[in-house]
Amino acid sequence: MLDTTQTERHTLSVLVDNEPGVLARVVGLFSGRGYNIESLTVSEVDTARQLSRISVVTSGTPMVIEQIKQLLDKLVPTHSVQDLTVGPAHVERELALVKIVCVGDKRVESLRVADSFRARTLDSSLNSFVFEVTGNSSKVTAFIELMNSLGDTEVARTGVCGMTRGNNIDLVG
Repeated sequence: MLDTTQTERHTLSVLVDNEPGVLARVVGLFSGRGYNIESLTVSEVDTARQLSRISVVTSGTPMVIEQIKQLLDKLVPTHSVQDLTVGPAHVERELALVKIVCVGDKRVESLRVADSFRARTLDSSLNSFVFEVTGNSSKVTAFIELMNSLGDTEVARTGVCGMTRGNNIDLVG
């Protein structure tokens, strides 16, 4: 039997018109109903058609997620709403910049950890590094947690970006 009280994390991909106020309306839809946004990214994806893709990571019961999808689909500038979590095969990525301040053995260890996560070194000084790490959210979080254990850190994360795999293109035709 399906548990309808269990909270699930979902990544939604929303294709919208690229016009002023659309993002505010999407965010207002969530805040007006008390739903949380864990991650939000938006960017223009088709300049000729003036389309943007909004990637939203949110959590809720299956009923709440379904309600969110229906509400997003009813917004006038929305062209499509895809739930990447339960939909077709998809890829998700997130980028983080992580600055770590450390010395001695912890400096060497931070380089070793960065190498094992395939993080790129973007900046180096006598007592700090800035690393760039990409991957799914759990990989990025694990990298940050390990860096936190080695020294003082500063973090900037982009949020999740995702799309379906395969040869289907989700653009208005």
